[in-house]
Amino acid sequence: MITSERAKMASGEWYTCIDDELEALRVTARDALFEHNSLPPRQRGNLGPALRALLGGVGEGARIEAPFHCAYGFNLFLGEAAFLNAGCTILDTAPVRIGKQTLLGPNVQIYCAEHHREAAGRQAGLEVARPVTIGDNAWIGGSAVILAGVTIGDGAIVGAGSVVTRDVAANTTVVGNPARAVTRR
Repeated sequence: MITSERAKMASGEWYTCIDDELEALRVTARDALFEHNSLPPRQRGNLGPALRALLGGVGEGARIEAPFHCAYGFNLFLGEAAFLNAGCTILDTAPVRIGKQTLLGPNVQIYCAEHHREAAGRQAGLEVARPVTIGDNAWIGGSAVILAGVTIGDGAIVGAGSVVTRDVAANTTVVGNPARAVTRR
């Protein structure tokens, strides 16, 4: 039987985010983010040193512009030359995998956590974490929102401001809220 909230989160079960161990992990992430977001660009390079050490995996040439926010960091995996523009927020309660040479525009938001549908559950901090995967050579337009459990295929394009609630097939362009496939020109 899984007893720790972190283990429940990692296994995709309902867990409470109001937990000392999870809060300590979020504090570690906030410290790494503070360093990344406040270092001068030439000193920071592609990633601040503490953020690079925190992330689950970083491919060669991957870059995150400041400011950036994530919940934990250790669940974030960046492929080679992946690029996250300024203002991205990733609530990585579950693994988030961003493929090689994939581009995220400014202010893209990725949410792995789903809160409980009952008010009492939300007050208790109940969440369930679902992974997000973005394939290679994808392009996520500025201010797009990607919800929990979504997979976006290789070469896909998500239009700026779109809200992605379901999987996107490879080499497909989606736009709107909720995002729907359109014909590429």
